[in-house]
Amino acid sequence: MNIPLSSYFALLKRYLQPQRGRVIALALAILIGIGLEVAAPQVVRAFIDHTLAGAPVASLVGLALGFIALMLSRQAATLLSTWLGESVGWTATNALRADLALHCLTADMSFHNARTPGELVERIDGDVTALASFFSQLAIKVIGNLLLLLAVVLALFREDWRVGIALTLFAAAALWGLIRLRALAVPYWLRVRARAAQFAGFVSERLGGIEDIRGLGALPYTMRQFHALLREWMPHQIKAGMMSMLTWSITVLVFAIGSAVSLLLGSALWREGVLTLGTVYLIYTYIETIRAPIEQIRFQIDELQRASASIIRIEKLFAIQSALAPAATAASPASAAGPLAVVFDRVSFHYDPDEPVLREVSFRLPAGKVLGVLGRTGAGKSTLAKLLLRMYDPQQGAISLSPDGLAAAQDLRALDLTRVRQRVGLVTQEVQIFHASVRDNLTFFDPGLPDARVRAEIDALGLGPWLEGLERGLDTPLKTAAAGLSAGESQLLAFGRIFLRDPSVVVLDEASSRLDPATEAHIEHAVDRLLAGRTGIVIAHRLATVERADYILILDEGRVVEFGPRDALAGDASSRFAELLRTGLEEVLA
Repeated sequence: MNIPLSSYFALLKRYLQPQRGRVIALALAILIGIGLEVAAPQVVRAFIDHTLAGAPVASLVGLALGFIALMLSRQAATLLSTWLGESVGWTATNALRADLALHCLTADMSFHNARTPGELVERIDGDVTALASFFSQLAIKVIGNLLLLLAVVLALFREDWRVGIALTLFAAAALWGLIRLRALAVPYWLRVRARAAQFAGFVSERLGGIEDIRGLGALPYTMRQFHALLREWMPHQIKAGMMSMLTWSITVLVFAIGSAVSLLLGSALWREGVLTLGTVYLIYTYIETIRAPIEQIRFQIDELQRASASIIRIEKLFAIQSALAPAATAASPASAAGPLAVVFDRVSFHYDPDEPVLREVSFRLPAGKVLGVLGRTGAGKSTLAKLLLRMYDPQQGAISLSPDGLAAAQDLRALDLTRVRQRVGLVTQEVQIFHASVRDNLTFFDPGLPDARVRAEIDALGLGPWLEGLERGLDTPLKTAAAGLSAGESQLLAFGRIFLRDPSVVVLDEASSRLDPATEAHIEHAVDRLLAGRTGIVIAHRLATVERADYILILDEGRVVEFGPRDALAGDASSRFAELLRTGLEEVLA
């Protein structure tokens, strides 16, 4: 499978151009090494001929010292080029990793729902790691080794035109054969990379669910799947390796023939008195000398085959565009301080086209008011929150934010995405705790928030004694998956994040459902303070939570069956909300 040269050049230009100085230094180091490699056999040829001619010992010592100096200089150039190559390669690959990571992080949730975290890790890290050699020395070494071939051929033409012609034909045939084999292994390495991503996704998913796997006795089944994936992966790896080995075998055969021809031709010309013994050695050495660059080119072609597979997969990943509309750059109502009004205007949405989740949902929530959202499981309550944060965009209708309700309302898709997510805060029942300090988990790695404010919010949540009990206070590292924290503590930390962000709109998606009644009562005053002066949307499942709402929205199968002021609906005996109050809110979740 061939990919256009423009794909290679585009990557090289994008990630090597910022390192022009180091790339030029790397090229010079490689070129100096090439010159020294061509010069060294000339010194040995002179040493042999001078020895046979009975030259003085001082002359021979001078040649020997000159040869040693050349070899030391060559090793220094090799060391410098290796250091520069690694520096250039890792700088470029880290920049590419960052671009891929940002591309994935800014994609809509449908992109992530279709891929496991392990698969994305393999795509961002595994595929990019395969390009390290491509960025560092691949292009420069291919050009450098071609220049070395040219230098050797010209040097031999100076010795004898017949030797020059023979070596030129030999080098051209060897290069032609290797170039013809360039794309032979690419399809096989593509399959290997795909299997590696699938395996990484499987391992990541199973490690994430280790408690359920152990608790349900699914360990034997998991290991059977583990070995099945390895069995599927292995033949693809073997085939790819065999195809790469084929180019190596052809190279060995070609050079065996080349060495035999050089010895036969050199001995014939020596017998005729055309060449000296030192020149015969020079011809044989140059044949061995060009073996190294052609071997390097063969190896680099093998690396290029692997790189081609990774480049194809990286281009495919970059080609996946987010379904979210591009963020605006102009100022928007979402930039205004204070509470924002929320307007849903005939919003319809589906994850699967055959299964609509929301159907023409419309309501207007004034700025500074609290909306309680009720409905059965699967009615679309959580989807409202995801649409408001623009994790998805609706297929139909519009969602608007504005300071004054209607006059300045704008579709979220026309607003700056970053600002929208800064002004809308979400707390869910599933809390993500990062392997980082307490401070970083609360501030989301924002160094601009002072410790005094962080401690004040912790105290307001009633977590002061908990923090004091930690050996390193705010610097205490927390483990992933909230290990070592109770459900209540991790949920309170999630509330602390919202306090520190100070958004205009707060969405509580059943945020207290994992708390025991005592802990829930402990944070009720904090929730009241959080909603004060802000617009709130509370996806509720308990009566105490709904009682603080100014408006009630009831969903059923994705449709709005009731919306209005809470007091008015509670006082209307015929309303659905009044019926729920009589029968108990637990029925909503039945």
